[in-house]
Amino acid sequence: MLNTIRNNKQYNIVKLQPRKNIASKKYINSMYQEIICLIKRYYIQIKRRPSSLFSGIVQPMLWLILFGALFQNAPINLLTQNNTYYQFLSPGIIVFSSFTGAINSGLPLMFDREFGFLNRLLVAPLKSRDSLLFSSIIFIATITSLQTSFIIISSLLMDSKILSISQVLTIFIILLLITLSIGSISICLAFTLPGHIEFLAVMLIANLPTLFSSTALAPLSFMPYWLQIIASLNPLTYAIESIRFLYYLPNIEYESYIIKTAWFDLNINNSIFLLVLITITCFYFVKNIIIYKCD
Repeated sequence: MLNTIRNNKQYNIVKLQPRKNIASKKYINSMYQEIICLIKRYYIQIKRRPSSLFSGIVQPMLWLILFGALFQNAPINLLTQNNTYYQFLSPGIIVFSSFTGAINSGLPLMFDREFGFLNRLLVAPLKSRDSLLFSSIIFIATITSLQTSFIIISSLLMDSKILSISQVLTIFIILLLITLSIGSISICLAFTLPGHIEFLAVMLIANLPTLFSSTALAPLSFMPYWLQIIASLNPLTYAIESIRFLYYLPNIEYESYIIKTAWFDLNINNSIFLLVLITITCFYFVKNIIIYKCD
């Protein structure tokens, strides 16, 4: 009798186990549908306003053409080992275009807040509010990848260069990490700042100082010591230097040092690891801030 009861209990336990798997699958499918629907909404918005897409392509191209022409006759050997200043400048403009696209990622959420659509999403029966963060990040990652791809192809055609598949993949991984980290910060600002005027003010203040405090326009050795410290704290510096060496040194080893900062030397692997660490840290803090604001 006791054995029969035990067997029935074990049977009931085994019988109940698949239901948890079914519930978890339903949760994943529901969250997947939420993310897809929110991404489609963002694509509809950019389809109605294509100027935001083209401006992200035209602005970096103007920087690349005008700055490259401005310093065309400069003694480039004093600055770097590249043959022309255009070769030195193009990786910096590529990373800066990714940074510019990522910092704009919080603007649609800011307008949703002001027009009341975000309140509708927050009271909707969403499986997880993380879908708001993931949909915005995926959308801006695809848009910035499209914009930077156009700039990379244009710069390669202008310079008559060919990159290997491993180089291209590494470059896009670095750009994706920059996009994810800066995009998450931008989404955090969209939840914390009072309105789009303050958000645009932060964008205008952050753009040029971030560019000039990196190695996009000049090498680290040409900066004063105080600016070298700031540039060493700037994540764009490590992304720019990694792409710069991948761009024009096809046989470079990932373990060879590419940058000597104010404190330590880094190679490409160290730079990517540092960018991954920064991205994870940004995601962690932004997720907690969003949960705090939504609750």
